[in-house]
Amino acid sequence: MEIYEGKPIFKGIAIGKIFYYQKGKQQVKREKIQDVAAEIARYEAANEKASEQLQALYEKAVKEVGEANAAVFEVHMMMLEDDDYVSSITNMIETQNVNAEFAVATTGDNFAEMFSQMDDEYFKARAADVKDITERLISVLSEQESAGEIGAEPVIVVADDLAPSETVQMDKDKLLAFITRYGSANSHTAILARTMNIPALIGVDIKEEWNGHMAIVDGREGKLYIDPEEEVLTKLQEAQKKEQEARELLSMLKGKEDVTADGKHIKLYANIAGVGDVANVLANDAAGIGLFRSEFLYLEAEDYPDEETQFLAYKRVAENMAGKKVVVRTLDIGADKQVDYFNLDKEENPAMGYRAIRICLDRPEIFRTQLRALIRASAYGEIAIMYPMIISVEEVLKIKAIVEEVKKELDEQGIRYGNFEQGIMIETPAAVMMSEELAKEVDFFSIGTNDLTQYTLAMDRQNMKLDTMYDPHHPAILRMIRMTIENGHKGGCWVGICGELGADTTLTETFLKMGIDELSVSPSFVLPVRKIIRETKVK
Repeated sequence: MEIYEGKPIFKGIAIGKIFYYQKGKQQVKREKIQDVAAEIARYEAANEKASEQLQALYEKAVKEVGEANAAVFEVHMMMLEDDDYVSSITNMIETQNVNAEFAVATTGDNFAEMFSQMDDEYFKARAADVKDITERLISVLSEQESAGEIGAEPVIVVADDLAPSETVQMDKDKLLAFITRYGSANSHTAILARTMNIPALIGVDIKEEWNGHMAIVDGREGKLYIDPEEEVLTKLQEAQKKEQEARELLSMLKGKEDVTADGKHIKLYANIAGVGDVANVLANDAAGIGLFRSEFLYLEAEDYPDEETQFLAYKRVAENMAGKKVVVRTLDIGADKQVDYFNLDKEENPAMGYRAIRICLDRPEIFRTQLRALIRASAYGEIAIMYPMIISVEEVLKIKAIVEEVKKELDEQGIRYGNFEQGIMIETPAAVMMSEELAKEVDFFSIGTNDLTQYTLAMDRQNMKLDTMYDPHHPAILRMIRMTIENGHKGGCWVGICGELGADTTLTETFLKMGIDELSVSPSFVLPVRKIIRETKVK
């Protein structure tokens, strides 16, 4: 038995034979051509056919993994038409008199290398996309179709890396788990694994000789067992059986109401980091989105995202959620989320410094752009806007004044928008102590237990030395949550929790008895929390 470790992408246990997936990479030779115009025409025809293939893959992916996850193929279609990419290929054919296959392969290698050298993890992940469209073009030019074939039996797929088109073309009924040497948590393969609820590990030192061997993937521990011993196999088979039984029981809760045993209705929503997470929200049957971390739009950009870029993202989520509530938290940059182009000064204590709503009120042009995008998107679904790091009524009044100015601008321009709620995050002791007054100014509270715990205990939640002392169950935290709920209700607003404690099933009953109205959790926690809600009596 051999044991290997990797970075887990999705928890769970998979047991089966390994299928070592080898890419059908073409051997491209440099050839001198005589007719440059004919060669460019051949490339353009291949480009058109590749685009048609990607459109078909997009339509297939929409059915299998949802529109949000299928969007990668729209990106690939745009990359095929990218001016720099196309110009590089055609220029090489014209100036070097080389065949289209060689020009495509060389350009693909150059662009992939450029992306892989970038510091940003998102852009690093795009290197795989460039390789994917390049391989597709070469396959079309050489009249060979790409595969994605993994055989007739369920297998654990092991590969150096997997391109989006390869994972989508694989038979989903035959996939037990993914193991790759390369890739990232942002890769399409990782997203697919989470969407399909199958274990996946990345960063594993894979070997071709594993092909056909029995293996176990333990996504809980991040371990891969090759030719497991009988004792290990039996132990993990039992653990897998328990997991399957638990999932089956939970799956019976899909479509059920989020209502306590004695009739109190609870809003059970999900937290997301971006547009691509919506499919997981729907797959896990959440009643809405309680925390859309809008800062991902800024973290993934090289410059401030403009109004239209933001509007399209918010609109897409609102449309995909089909009338279910979508609570979008406005820009929460600063502290541990740094963006170079914001040019923020280095701070001794950034968690308590220039961040979130403080930046927005200090740089209103950034805030107005986001508010315009959000308010416009409210015409396409049930959008609610939530402001982070609030400490005073004065801040809320300033925000509401800006919102009214933006609405007036949109009215004058004839741009429509819908009705939208406005709420604040309660994540500072100051906000807790002022919650009765704050409740009169907003439609809802959402308690951010991560920061509330950090500020209340005066402990940096990212300091590993404090792990044993950092106690989110501290009585002071629970008292603050209770106080916030009571004061929120006095002021006429609904109150939810969107921090990590919302998914802590040991506290679900406690929160329900405190009178909480909403819990927003990671999508995979929706059904476990629903189970407890339906079993609990609050009176």
